[in-house]
Amino acid sequence: MRKIALAILIALASPFQAHAQSADLVLCDRLAADPSDPDKPADVRGVADVAPADIPTAIKFCKTASGGSRRAMFQLGRAYAANRQMPEAMAAWRKAADKGSTSAMVELGVLYGTGAGVAKDEAQARKLFEKAAEAGNPRGVSNLAALGGGSPGASANPARSRELLGRAAETNAEAQYQLGLMLSNGSGGQQDDVAARAMFEKAAAQNHPGALERMGAFAQEGRGGPKDKDAAKAYYERAAALGDEDAKKALERIRCPYAIKNKQGQLVTTLCF
Repeated sequence: MRKIALAILIALASPFQAHAQSADLVLCDRLAADPSDPDKPADVRGVADVAPADIPTAIKFCKTASGGSRRAMFQLGRAYAANRQMPEAMAAWRKAADKGSTSAMVELGVLYGTGAGVAKDEAQARKLFEKAAEAGNPRGVSNLAALGGGSPGASANPARSRELLGRAAETNAEAQYQLGLMLSNGSGGQQDDVAARAMFEKAAAQNHPGALERMGAFAQEGRGGPKDKDAAKAYYERAAALGDEDAKKALERIRCPYAIKNKQGQLVTTLCF
């Protein structure tokens, strides 16, 4: 009888324990999910940054949920990072990455690539980005392509980066922009201004500042499509409004197109309209 009673108590307790665990994960998702995390459920919006007021609660619930969820472990790292507890954040991201979290791989790659809180190691950063990219993480792909000071051609294997960007560019604006740069520069393959312009146009439609600036340049020069000064100016204005410095300079050149120089070739003044 005692064994039967114990079995009944366990059976009754199990659904409650499962519910408590899922509630922890729900709260963890609500406070610390990354909008770009491929592990994130579609019905979870995510937050760009963990709000300062939510950090203690996020750490509490993500820590509880992390035992059975790599997503929660990754999000625990985000909460720690928001609280400037970088050793704890890195430890959480390493555990999440070991369990297959591509977003955790990307975050670790960023730390190694920038030398933030850890000795700078571009080889390790590249390895992490490659692993995330191979699994289809768009940030892994774009970071792999951009590794080396923002120049896609600086990648150890530009042809491979271009291939991976091609996959991610179906849905990701940053990947579209990076692929457009590689196509326009001829990095990792043949130069193709028409295809580059198409990539920039897709990313520009999603208000990517760099892609808007590139669309302005391509429209102004007639690269990969028709030359259209009015369209170029409109693209530059949109990019400038989003803070793109190159677009601001381009607008200034349009406004003041004539440069007056001295005998030494030094700029004296410009003529503006």
